[in-house]
Amino acid sequence: MTIDYQWANGQYARLPGLAAELVSRNVDIIVAPGGAPVALAAKAAGTGKTIVFEMGGDPVQLGVVDSLSRPGGNITGVSSLSVDVSPKRLELMHEFLPTASKVAVVANPTSPTANSQLRKLRSAAETLGIDLQILSASKEDEFESIFSSIAGQSPGGLVFTSDPYFAFRSRRLADLAMRFRVPAITQTRDFPMAGGLMSYGGDFVQSHRRSGIYAGRVLMGEKPSDLPVQLVTKLELIINLKAAKLLGYEFSPSVVSGADEVIE
Repeated sequence: MTIDYQWANGQYARLPGLAAELVSRNVDIIVAPGGAPVALAAKAAGTGKTIVFEMGGDPVQLGVVDSLSRPGGNITGVSSLSVDVSPKRLELMHEFLPTASKVAVVANPTSPTANSQLRKLRSAAETLGIDLQILSASKEDEFESIFSSIAGQSPGGLVFTSDPYFAFRSRRLADLAMRFRVPAITQTRDFPMAGGLMSYGGDFVQSHRRSGIYAGRVLMGEKPSDLPVQLVTKLELIINLKAAKLLGYEFSPSVVSGADEVIE
């Protein structure tokens, strides 16, 4: 078996061209593990090739499949809850900074799930009694100005929406968060592992593995229409005690005891 990789480097506009290129190479299956934008681009290529996707959003709501139990046609895959739990990240930041009356949220306006996440975050903020400052970032050179603007607020927290673009740049975000002393939370464990404060989202190791297994089953002859979309329901909270100390804060005992992994 030969695997032909194509990388968009976070530029969603490149995805349709990359999908079309894979189709032209007459591949047996297209695996789209980079979230909703990748799955949508692969499906829009209009090919009869089998597609196995992996995303954090609702594939039915996004129009990727007809239903979870009967995806239909030539496409199936794996979905986690990372998009749906963006409000929980806001709750965790509010618990970490209980005196903060305003929290900033960073969304990628080019993401197909950005608007739905922001609606849920606004509703959660109203329930929590805090104001939201909505910031946009779809290019890496916009990150530093975002952190510098939040650094002037005291206390100021930063919540990132679920987006592969942010997930793949965890180290850069962690470096900026600590340089500007900004408490931040993202969807992926790569962020606290790189020195950031905390993360909350789906278990991507599990969803990566499941999508790989599905791709293997299709290559062995199974039809994607016979494979229901799998939901990875496990969520994980990762916290970094060292980062909290450097920021001048500490996690509550309840958060520490409830964390799936504590980095000391």
